[in-house]
Amino acid sequence: MKVLHKFVLIFAAVALVACGDKKKDENSQEEEFTIGDTQSGNTSKTAESSDSSDENVVEITIEGNDQMRFNKDEIKVKAGQTVRITLKHVGSMAKEVMGHNWVLLTQGTEVSAFGQKAVRAKENDYIPEDSSDEIIAHTKMLGGGESDTIEFEAPEAGTYNFLCSFPGHYSVMKGKFIVEE
Repeated sequence: MKVLHKFVLIFAAVALVACGDKKKDENSQEEEFTIGDTQSGNTSKTAESSDSSDENVVEITIEGNDQMRFNKDEIKVKAGQTVRITLKHVGSMAKEVMGHNWVLLTQGTEVSAFGQKAVRAKENDYIPEDSSDEIIAHTKMLGGGESDTIEFEAPEAGTYNFLCSFPGHYSVMKGKFIVEE
């Protein structure tokens, strides 16, 4: 009976961790859409321009959690817009264990090659110093409960990759930054 009791407790703990915190920031100004087949579970979260007083500024909030996930895997903006990205680490783990940042790469930068270089850049919060030509913008590395806001001008129309450069995270914490004309 003790074995069954331990199994139930372990299963419950795993289920709680796996579910994560899926609360949506009610104060967030961006619109969020779900695209795809919701019945099969094949969906993606998209952020688009906000209804800001200045049409040339888009404010986007993206969250990273202790389950190594961003809450968005696609962001759409217009070329030349001022983009204000706020990254929130909604988890509770320390930066040294489950740190997150948001890095926007230039077109043509290979995600896996960049991720492998980032692993060797611990002293610079996993932003390779010799990769400035591969990075458009990035936040600082955050631990649980922290946030950072950056602002940059959207590049020319096209599709760009974004990721978290903490070791091992780039393979799942990534998405597309789509710049429309």
